[in-house]
Amino acid sequence: MARYTDSVCRLCRREGLKLFLKGERCYTDKCAIERRNYPPGEHGQGRPKFSEYALQLREKQKVKRMYGVLENQFRLYFRMAERSRGITGEILLQLLEQRLDNMIYRMGFATSRAEARQLVRHGHFLVNSRKVNIPSALLKAGDVVSVREKSRNVGRVQEALAQGEHRGAPDWLEVNREGFSARVKALPRRAELTMPINEKLIIELYSK
Repeated sequence: MARYTDSVCRLCRREGLKLFLKGERCYTDKCAIERRNYPPGEHGQGRPKFSEYALQLREKQKVKRMYGVLENQFRLYFRMAERSRGITGEILLQLLEQRLDNMIYRMGFATSRAEARQLVRHGHFLVNSRKVNIPSALLKAGDVVSVREKSRNVGRVQEALAQGEHRGAPDWLEVNREGFSARVKALPRRAELTMPINEKLIIELYSK
């Protein structure tokens, strides 16, 4: 499977936005955006003019990198959103939020989505009391995610829980840190997703 192996801080600098790909580091003054808030590369400090297509492409790349999905996966989510009832852009973001790795990150059991993906693949989590090791599994309202009994002393989970207390959890999740579990109370509405995303640009890009 293809994966990005270069510095993830370069991705944040390229998009000009904190994508929270490095966990706790993103909340400190060591964050690359805090130090060098311009795109990487020789011409990073220039002032390029972006075409309409370039703006649409950058928005898609930003969302892909934020959620850690590949192009084929992203197209699949777009087609699912397009076939669903409702506003396509909002449903697309909702589908991305429903991913198990994203939910675990939101619940505070991992410091980043990449870490959540690795922990899921290693079988550290249960969904409705059943082991699930597929990061892209889509959760629904009422699902309960819990850390497996033998995984509760894993250092990375403990560190994430400590950081999660300060970071907090979204209103659509009910987190029980003492019980190492969390429940999806409802699927997030667009107004509850505060990331600076313009999903209309993504829809325009794929509609060409």
